[in-house]
Amino acid sequence: MRIRWRLRMAAAQREVWTGAQLRRLLAEKAGLELSSASVSALFAKEPSQLKLSTLLALCTALECTPNDLFEIDTTPVEQPATPARLVVDEPQAAARGRSMPPL
Repeated sequence: MRIRWRLRMAAAQREVWTGAQLRRLLAEKAGLELSSASVSALFAKEPSQLKLSTLLALCTALECTPNDLFEIDTTPVEQPATPARLVVDEPQAAARGRSMPPL
């Protein structure tokens, strides 16, 4: 599953083009004061985590739903093949003066 952050698109659809505009909207409509750096980071890249209160504030300020801010690709991801386990001949390992953890 892949999630794409679409804040820029959702903001542009509502004619919000800059972080400063979004910051003002968040303060005016949702009562959330974020730093310029935080708003800039939301615009610039996909966040690895997002507070629920921030998500709700974004939805309130932009008059949208979370579905407008995220695109979720549910196409199954093919799992990589499991690598073969290395089998160590324990007597040889002991002969070199090293002990090996059990496999």
